[in-house]
Amino acid sequence: MKLNLLIKIMSIMALFMLNSCSSDNVDAENLSSEVKPDLVVNYTYNTAELETLDLINDYRASLGLNRLEKINHISYKSEEHDIYMIDHKVFNHDDFIARSENIMKVLRAKTVAENIALNYTTPKSVFNAWLNSPKHKVNIVGNYTHFGIAIKEDPATGEKYYTNIFAKL
Repeated sequence: MKLNLLIKIMSIMALFMLNSCSSDNVDAENLSSEVKPDLVVNYTYNTAELETLDLINDYRASLGLNRLEKINHISYKSEEHDIYMIDHKVFNHDDFIARSENIMKVLRAKTVAENIALNYTTPKSVFNAWLNSPKHKVNIVGNYTHFGIAIKEDPATGEKYYTNIFAKL
């Protein structure tokens, strides 16, 4: 009986951990030296993406923190993750380590963090949700210098996927 209860509790805990909306930092000291991947320089921002970045920067400035500089490569990596989530019908941080390592190798970032969200209708609504979540807020006010974002809509369901990546260069 106790074993069944323990198995159920462990299963619930594992499921909760997989559905987290904020990811831990990764730092550059733990990377192996491999061939440097290509830098993506072109990314076309939509209005919602630019508005969300502005909301984050305005909030940081209101606290006396540095404004973050957007980098197309980071937004491209964010877009790749949105597309992955849409294609696989999941909401998670799968392959965050690979995204982080890529950003560290290409941009020489020291640390990387990620916020994701699902199905908020406006930049203000997702921004407020992130601020009201301690794990997400830590990333928004963290010691970062650059960021990127992608907001993509699932054409089949209309759900909006958000990936916001922060980096310290």
